[in-house]
Amino acid sequence: MARAKEPDLTQGVPLSALPDGGMLAGRVGEEMVLLARRGESVFAIGAKCTHYGAPLAEGLMVGETVRCPWHHACFSLRSGEALRAPALAPAARWKVERHGSRLVVREKAAPAPARPPPLGAPGRILILGGGAAGLAAAERLRREGYAGSLTLLSDDADPPYDRPSLSKDFLSGEAGEQDLPLFPERFYADQGIALRLGAAVTRIDATARQVQLEGGESLPFDRLLIATGAEPVRPPIPGAEAPEVLTLRSWRDSRRIIRQAASARHAVLVGASFIALEVAAALRQRGLAVTVVAPDRRPLEKTLGPQLAQAVRQLHEEKGVAFRLGQEVAAIGPGGLRLKDGTAVAADLVLLGTGVRPRTALAEAAGLAVENGILVDAHLQTSAPGIFAAGDVARWPDPHSGGRIRVEHWVVAGRMGQVAALNMLGRRRRFDAVPFFWNRHYHDLNIDYLGHAEEWDAIIAEGRVEEGKALLRYRKGGRDLAVATVDRDLECLAEEAAMEARLPGGMRPQVRAADRRGS
Repeated sequence: MARAKEPDLTQGVPLSALPDGGMLAGRVGEEMVLLARRGESVFAIGAKCTHYGAPLAEGLMVGETVRCPWHHACFSLRSGEALRAPALAPAARWKVERHGSRLVVREKAAPAPARPPPLGAPGRILILGGGAAGLAAAERLRREGYAGSLTLLSDDADPPYDRPSLSKDFLSGEAGEQDLPLFPERFYADQGIALRLGAAVTRIDATARQVQLEGGESLPFDRLLIATGAEPVRPPIPGAEAPEVLTLRSWRDSRRIIRQAASARHAVLVGASFIALEVAAALRQRGLAVTVVAPDRRPLEKTLGPQLAQAVRQLHEEKGVAFRLGQEVAAIGPGGLRLKDGTAVAADLVLLGTGVRPRTALAEAAGLAVENGILVDAHLQTSAPGIFAAGDVARWPDPHSGGRIRVEHWVVAGRMGQVAALNMLGRRRRFDAVPFFWNRHYHDLNIDYLGHAEEWDAIIAEGRVEEGKALLRYRKGGRDLAVATVDRDLECLAEEAAMEARLPGGMRPQVRAADRRGS
């Protein structure tokens, strides 16, 4: 069915077309604008998410916010502000005029005014790490009006970039170098953020409140955020440490894989992790033969359960990926690898997808509490006052699962960075976001996952995974710990809002059927 043409908002739409809780997308010249109504208030902001350009009209309205259907960014309908990662840039605000019973939009409203500097703010803030958490924290500090010294130290050679694309669109060739930077270079100077690339920190002195860089330079701080992320694990397999055996964590790693893939014919991926399977899809799109070797019965079964795991395997096999499951690698050498059953697997590109470990060495040497990550409280503060941690390196008390968890999710890292920024300014905000990640296999299977379930009593399926549209509940003790969806974006958003509403003392969002989509 052909999609209805969006209305011209300069000519107006009837108020009756926008019921309470409804949204619709229209045009103002060449730009798309979202109209949304809550009670007697009507709002207009840019219609596309500033993260990947998803249509916000297909998202979920909660209170006076709209949530993106693809990756769960959240925008204020009043100001256009990007309230929660992964979006960091605001949506444009538009003026809404009422002419009798018609709503008309013709021109943009002025951006929301800058916030005044917060009272009692620390003079110097240092951020270690230029990934999702570090960048989101730096951006949020300036957005909140922080005017003190702000330094972002990254041991990466590249400015902050879109890490999820490294194993998806960039690796497959669908995105170019110009698509990866999260902000243009001028952003950092314009915002007064001292971005230092290739900056290797060798020591944190929690007592003297300073960090030492390779080369001996010392930088003092009043507040410190450790967002050092995680690093790939190289398992104790003979040959796994060889420089020609690849891993994927950085932009540099992804470039190297692309260069090697240009002359390779057969790639072998050791491990059936999320990253490994995304790499498998990207390399198949580049025309390589791909084999995945892993000890698992099914790929991703420990996280997704047997139904989704089988669907993932079946899709990859249909695309030409060969699996050697239930197998372990004995050695890696020139020309491929040898399995423990004696089988030889030929390869001219070998990549390890065997997980990551949190980069906690600096924190541990500084005397901070560390146990499978840097231990933080509900406000993301470490065992040392004034020192915070966020992202893949941090292990926090998750109010949804009731346990202390550490996850490696891009969206979670960004949101942790934003909350840590507020708390470095003395706001005392609890980090209570529902963990969320997305996983894409080719363009055929998109999985969204909410919550955290390390084990479960049952998986309750709604819909059929094999038909490409399903919702699965991971249940333990009669409670849903996690939800995974396949091509059910709106329901995933509603489940996220419901999980938030179940928090002790939490306010139940105004989520109703009308919120899901306007007339």
